[in-house]
Amino acid sequence: MTKKNSKFYITTAIDYVNSLPHIGTAYEKIGADVLARFMRMQGCDVHFQMGNDEHSINVEKAAVKAGLDPKKYCDQMRQKFEAIWKKLDISYDDFIQTSEPRHIKGVQKLFQKVFDAGDIYKKHFEGWYCESCEAYKTEKDLVEGLCPDHKSKPKWLKEENYFFKLSSYQDKLHQHIKKHPEFILPEMRRNEILRLIEGGLQDVSVSRASVQWGIPVPFDETHAVYVWFDALINYITAIGYGTSEAKFKKWWPAQVHVIGKDITRFHCVIWPAMLMSAGIKLPQTVFGHGFVYLKGEKMSKTLGNVVTPMDVADAYGADALRYYLLRGSSFGQDGDFTWDDFIRRYNGDLANGLGNVVSRTLGMIEQYLGSELPALSKKKSDLSSKLTGIAKKMSEVLEMESGNIDFHDALGYVWEGISEVDRFINENKPWALAKEGKEKVLPILQEVAESLRIITILLKPFLPSTAENIWNQFGFEKLGKFEKQTFKEASKWGGLNKKCVIKKSVGMFPRIEEKKMEEKIEPSTKNQVLSTNLIDIADFAKVELRVAQILQAEKVEGADKLLKLQIDLGTEKRQIVAGIALHYTPEELVGKKVVVVVNLKPAKIRGVESNGMLLAASDASVVSILTPLKDVTIGSKVK
Repeated sequence: MTKKNSKFYITTAIDYVNSLPHIGTAYEKIGADVLARFMRMQGCDVHFQMGNDEHSINVEKAAVKAGLDPKKYCDQMRQKFEAIWKKLDISYDDFIQTSEPRHIKGVQKLFQKVFDAGDIYKKHFEGWYCESCEAYKTEKDLVEGLCPDHKSKPKWLKEENYFFKLSSYQDKLHQHIKKHPEFILPEMRRNEILRLIEGGLQDVSVSRASVQWGIPVPFDETHAVYVWFDALINYITAIGYGTSEAKFKKWWPAQVHVIGKDITRFHCVIWPAMLMSAGIKLPQTVFGHGFVYLKGEKMSKTLGNVVTPMDVADAYGADALRYYLLRGSSFGQDGDFTWDDFIRRYNGDLANGLGNVVSRTLGMIEQYLGSELPALSKKKSDLSSKLTGIAKKMSEVLEMESGNIDFHDALGYVWEGISEVDRFINENKPWALAKEGKEKVLPILQEVAESLRIITILLKPFLPSTAENIWNQFGFEKLGKFEKQTFKEASKWGGLNKKCVIKKSVGMFPRIEEKKMEEKIEPSTKNQVLSTNLIDIADFAKVELRVAQILQAEKVEGADKLLKLQIDLGTEKRQIVAGIALHYTPEELVGKKVVVVVNLKPAKIRGVESNGMLLAASDASVVSILTPLKDVTIGSKVK
C-alpha cells in the first residue's frame, strides 16, 4: 500500500454546517491527517480531501435563524470550519462544499447515469424520518420509538419520491465484501454490514419533493436530490467527476474513506451500490472509526454534551489534543474524553516525558558543549538498535494490514523510545562525566541527540508543530529541511552527520496546574475537570483486588513491553499479561507479592490470554508495581 510514488487518495466524511465541530469530529480529521502525513513520508503522492455537507433541511433552518441566505450562511461556515482545521494542523489538499458548481454538475451527471441504467424509479412512500439524521428509520432502527443517536422522536412522512433500486445490488455487494474483506475495516464493521445485507436490502429514497435548498434532479426540477445521495458523491466530484476526466482518472478509486461508525450503512451499502450502477470502480477501503464519548455518552450537538476542539487547542495547543485523542485507544474502537485523563496524559507523557527529555538535553548541550553539537562519531550504540526499529514497527500498525489503524500503538512505540533515551541519560550521568572533561560527555550527548533526531521525525505525522519546533531547536536544519524528512531517515542511525548549533531551549508543554486550568477553560466545562471520573462507592465495590505471588515471568515474543506472569492467588493459579518489561526483568519479579484485579473478563493481548490485571503506578519514565507494605497471606483481599 505504500509503494514509493504510488498515489494515495484519502477522504473524511463531509460535515453538516448547522453547527461547529466537536471533539468527535476533530478525532476523525486528526486520524485521517496522520494517515495522510504518514503516507507522504513513505513517498506516496497523496491527495487528502475534506469538505462540508450543505444541502440539508437542518442547514437551511440554521441559515434562516441567522437571517442569512443558505449559500451565504454555508460560505461563512466554511471559513469557520477551515479556521478550526488549520488550528489543528489538518493538512488537507482540497476542501469541497456541496453547494459548489463542480459538485452540482457531478451529482446531476451521476443521478442521470443511474437513472439511465434503470435503477431509479418514482413511487409514493411513507415512513419514520429523523430530521437530525436526515434519514428514514425502520421500526427496528428505533429504540423505544426514538432515534438511538439523537434521542428524538422521528416524524411520519408521506411523499412521492424517486427511489434507487438498492435491493438489486444485494448479492453483488455481499460477494464484493466477501471477496475483498479489506473493503470494510475494522472487522466488526464488516460483520455488521454483512448481517445487514443478509437481512435483506430495501430500495431507498433518493429525492425530496418541494425542497428549495438542494440540487435539482436533472430531469425533474420539482424534486431535489436527497441529501445523503448528494453528499456521498462529493468523493468523486472533488477530484473531477463531471468536470475533469483526467483528474478523476488520476485519483479514483480512493484508497480509504475515513468515516464514523454510525454512517457505515450509507458508505458501505448505498455508496458502493450507486457506483456499481454507474459503472464506477469501488474505493479500496472504508474505515469506520469509533466514537469519542464524553463521560460515556456519544458527543452530540443535538444532545448538547459537546466539548469543542478549540476548548483544548486554544488553551494547550493543537498537538496536545492530537496526542490525547490518538493515544488512548485503537482508532476502530470507542474512546472517552475526560478532563481528568487529559491532564494526566498531558502532564505525564508530554510535559514530564517528551518535554522534559528535550529540555534537559538542550540544557546539557548548552552547558557542557557550548551549544555546539559535532557530527555523530559512533556508528553503533546501545540506543541505535532500539531507536531505528521503531519506524518499522510504526509502519506495521499504520498500514491497515492488521485490519485496524493502531495510532495508540504507534505512539506507544515512540514513547518507549523516549523512555529509553531518558533511561540512557540517567544511567550515563552526563553531569558527572562533564567534570572529567568535554571529551567524556560528548559521545553521550551525541547519542542522545541522534536518538531525538529519530524521535522527532517519527513524531512528525502526529505532532507536526512540536516536531518541527524540536528540529529547529536542535539546529537539525543543517541536516536537511524538516518538511523533507521521511521514515527512511528515521530508520538509519547516523543522520547527525554535520555539526549543529542548538538554539536556546524554549519550554514545551508546561505542566497543567488544576487551578490554572480552571481559569483557562470555559465556565460551562469547569465542572468536568473535577467530576468527570467520579464513581459511586457501589461501582468501586465491584472491583475485586487481591494479593498474589508471582511464580514465573517471561517476555512475550514480539512485544517489547509485555511480560507473561504466572501468579498464585492462594486458591488458584492464573496467567496474566503486564506491560512492564521495560522496567522489570523477569528474574527480579519472581517471588514478589503484587496486587491484582481478579474479576476482569479474560482478554487476549498480542495473542496471549490474560486473566486479571497487575496494578502499577507510573509517570513518564518510571513504572512501580504495587506491593503490600507488610507481608500478608496470598489471596488476601485489598480493601
